[in-house]
Amino acid sequence: MASRLGSLPPQLTSPRLLLLHRRRPNLPSFSWRRTLAPAHADRLPTSSSPGNHYMPLQVSCNAQTVVATSMSQGTPVRPTSVLVVGATGTLGRQVVRRALDEGYDVRCLVRPRPAPADFLRDWGATVVNGDLSKPETIPATLVGVHTVIDCATGRPEEPIRTVLCLLDWEGKVALIQCAKAMGIQKYLFYSIHNCDQHPEVPLMEIKRCTEKFLQDSGLNHIIIRLCGFMQGLIGQYAVPILEEKSVWGTDAPTRIAYMDTQDIARLTFIAMRNEKIDKKLLTFAGPRAWTTQEVITLCERLAGQDANVTTVPVSILKFTRQLTRFFQWTNDVADRLAFSEVLSSDTVFSTPMTETYTLLGVDQKDIVTLEKYLQDYYTNILKKLKDIKAQSKQTDIFL
Repeated sequence: MASRLGSLPPQLTSPRLLLLHRRRPNLPSFSWRRTLAPAHADRLPTSSSPGNHYMPLQVSCNAQTVVATSMSQGTPVRPTSVLVVGATGTLGRQVVRRALDEGYDVRCLVRPRPAPADFLRDWGATVVNGDLSKPETIPATLVGVHTVIDCATGRPEEPIRTVLCLLDWEGKVALIQCAKAMGIQKYLFYSIHNCDQHPEVPLMEIKRCTEKFLQDSGLNHIIIRLCGFMQGLIGQYAVPILEEKSVWGTDAPTRIAYMDTQDIARLTFIAMRNEKIDKKLLTFAGPRAWTTQEVITLCERLAGQDANVTTVPVSILKFTRQLTRFFQWTNDVADRLAFSEVLSSDTVFSTPMTETYTLLGVDQKDIVTLEKYLQDYYTNILKKLKDIKAQSKQTDIFL
């Protein structure tokens, strides 16, 4: 099937009509609703309560699929033509590099930004500007694309309600609707492990909603749930310990099976080429699940110095979230602290990978462990420090 804007039926050629959530006659559709709010939202104070001004984040997961009918045959699309959405992110950039290394024709959808994504062009990818919160910018980016790889998520500095409502829900609905109407032949979506178990966390609930919407859209798809990135531990623990700065931790028992994003990207393309995995939901997890304290201890050993750890009890996080619910101007804080509910639930963000490795034809020994990943990092960074004649208390190298 071709993926060409010109082959769309006349009634679907307007991007606004194609993408906005409107029911149209003679088009198969579905409508479903789930409110994104804490389980006991009816017990929470709202702006109508005397002296209280908090309104829990609510998003209506309510949209219809769009099905392109009577599409004429256009120019065939090469299976190696992919669009990576969220290509500048921690995972997205590794997906782009892996795709280019494997000979894919890579197009990257990037939101307009002050610092242009020149590094993607330098690698050999094509960069197109688009914004999921502006549906009219989406169709042109999909012309000639066989597979969409969706790594997109919001920027840390953006208000969480803007990110969740406009990007992580409405933007994804618009993208999926457009992909369906334009005949995109495969859609790969990255989600979060256990997202269906924590409706009290807005981001996780929206991931679950998006999974459901994609599954019901009729698109050929793969959903990959992820546990955690090893790369995220560098700025959070590895660098502050080397620089003798404070690192923050909790007393939570939550364990996370971190995975190298390079391994995630490699397994992704193996899965994409395996037709047996079409329309399946997979979970990628690292070889072992770690607590925060275990990660800090590992970094201390590899860095050769003690960490200045500030431990925040989960009970404090939960109390702070309850407090910030009472004020409109602290809504963002309350929503972000929703993760404290996860941290206090004894959740293990991991899953057995034996069956997945067998399905993908991958040897577990080829998956990087956290010990190896951090050891390589510290070996390389300490060597660079020696090369610039830096010195430190423990190793005669000072920063």
